[in-house]
Amino acid sequence: MLILPSPFLLRGAIKLEPRCAKTVNGLSIDPNPNWSFQDLLSELNSLESKLNASPLNPKPLDKSASRGVQGVGRRDKNEKKAFVMRVTDDELDDEEEAEARTLVPVGRFACNDIYMSESDDSEDESMRQLQIPLMEKMGVTEGALLELTHEYQLGIKENIRNHISSLETELVAEKEKSASVLVQVEKSSEARREMDRKLDMQYQRRIAEALDDHLTAIQRDHEHRSQIEERKIRDDAALEEAKRKEKALQEEKLRQQKAKAEEEARREAAKRAEEERKAAEEAERVAKEAAEKRAKENLAKSAVNVKTEATGEKKHTAPAFQSIPLITSAPTIPKEVQTTGNLLRAAGNALKLEERRLLKYKELEDKNQPIISSSAKEFRSKEREIARRIKQITGSVAAVRSKANELVKLFNDPHYPQSVTVATFAKKVISIFETPTANFNSSAFACGHVIVYISAQVPAVMDCLLAEFHKASIYTVPKHIIYSKSAFETKEAYFRTIGYKEEEGKLETTDKYLERLGSYMKLYGALVQTEAQGVQNMHGLEEGWVWLARFLNYLPANVYTAVAVEAFLRMAGFALHRKYKSQFRKMLRAISEQFIQALKDRGDPKISSVITRLQDYIESNVFLKEPEGWRLKDSLLSSDLVPDADHHQQHYYSQDRHFYYQR
Repeated sequence: MLILPSPFLLRGAIKLEPRCAKTVNGLSIDPNPNWSFQDLLSELNSLESKLNASPLNPKPLDKSASRGVQGVGRRDKNEKKAFVMRVTDDELDDEEEAEARTLVPVGRFACNDIYMSESDDSEDESMRQLQIPLMEKMGVTEGALLELTHEYQLGIKENIRNHISSLETELVAEKEKSASVLVQVEKSSEARREMDRKLDMQYQRRIAEALDDHLTAIQRDHEHRSQIEERKIRDDAALEEAKRKEKALQEEKLRQQKAKAEEEARREAAKRAEEERKAAEEAERVAKEAAEKRAKENLAKSAVNVKTEATGEKKHTAPAFQSIPLITSAPTIPKEVQTTGNLLRAAGNALKLEERRLLKYKELEDKNQPIISSSAKEFRSKEREIARRIKQITGSVAAVRSKANELVKLFNDPHYPQSVTVATFAKKVISIFETPTANFNSSAFACGHVIVYISAQVPAVMDCLLAEFHKASIYTVPKHIIYSKSAFETKEAYFRTIGYKEEEGKLETTDKYLERLGSYMKLYGALVQTEAQGVQNMHGLEEGWVWLARFLNYLPANVYTAVAVEAFLRMAGFALHRKYKSQFRKMLRAISEQFIQALKDRGDPKISSVITRLQDYIESNVFLKEPEGWRLKDSLLSSDLVPDADHHQQHYYSQDRHFYYQR
């Protein structure tokens, strides 16, 4: 028999069931088989406290002592007993049953699901007779109140369960809704990100297209400007060419007029000479007749005197006639400075230019000498600074421009006269480049650009430099002096005349002289072929062509001239061929057929190496390739912009062995 506390005897009793399955493989289970009644009470109390704390219950439930729940299992001995319901299978008192039915609807508890051990199924009488009083007897009022309270609590619990169920349902729905919303948001975010990526790609594509269009426009503008600059350069070159041709035409007219005047002067002089000769002959005839007449008169007088002496008369005799000496004037014929006797070989115009340049340079040096003597120490420091700038010249646009600007600033320094710095620069250029180095060609081309840039702002630089070239080597004129025992006391005197240097009282060797001569001619060739961008070369390709024509027309073929022309062609041949083309090839053909053949005819073994180099240069068409260092780094030489039209060529042609030029 199982006696339960009074709350479980109320109407609508609660059926306790385990949360898990009731049976497993035919065996009943209990989630906590060691539960005590005290554990059940604590579980119910915790449920009540949760219900009271819930916001869904507006009025908290107060536990009453009359309910008797707190006292179950702890009843004092002095307390009165409450009603006790005994459930037995044998008997049930009619009165108690009636009274119980009037108070509380009694329900029978089925404990079929409770796990019972085999000892519990036994018919042990001691266990069957054991009765545990769970509740004391209560009055009718207290029972009704307890029933109402219990019903109220059940209703509250039911409402709470309903609310909890609805809340759980709403929570699940809200969770599902939130999940769906999150999914939508994620999809929207992904779509937005995809849209942003597409927009970003489209924007980047537009930026790239805009940048490409901008760069294309800049390139087109740059090309347009380059074309304008090239057209301007061509126009300026054509204008300069036209001016030069006009100037050459005027000079030719002046030359012709001068030649005509000289011819007329010669004719007049010849005419006057003829008249004077005739007058002299007439005077001589008259004088002879007068002399004869006087002689006759003298004879007659002598006869008279003899007669007088014989008669004793004395008379004074007149003095004998003295003839007046004849004075004849030779015609004033202008001297053509082409040769001095039979020793000097050079063109007349070349010698005149050399004389004028050296005279101006001597006047400049005479002017500078007292200035330098007054402050020699300061000018030596300035000289070292100029030499350092020249040595720092390299074959790049930046180096060329920077060194040219630095040197121009030195020339324009108000503390030092420009004449002194210009002359110092010319001397240092020649002295620094007289010795060949590993990168001599590149340095020579770069120095040519520096000289052209400087001379465009300080024109005196070019005249001084050319004068220094002529002093350093006679072949830059060009001219040659032939050895003659009658003209030179010793061979050493001749060597000093053509440019040999003395070292410790002795003349340098021929090989060293030829090496130095080649360096001078290479630097000179690099200068005349230089066409710097934006400036005009005052001693450019036209002067180089004139030099070559004069060289082949007047200079003999020997080891000195061979070294000079080979070094010059190495540096200037490429640019000369670019401008004069077929005319330059005619020059080379003349060198190959006449000059080289004349060298071979000499039979000098020292010339064989030079002959081989010249032949290789002409036969291998080396003049078609750019010389090493010819093009400055990161630059476009203005020579690339020189038009190749035939009308820019001057009238150069060969006739027999001589080359004529019209300037």
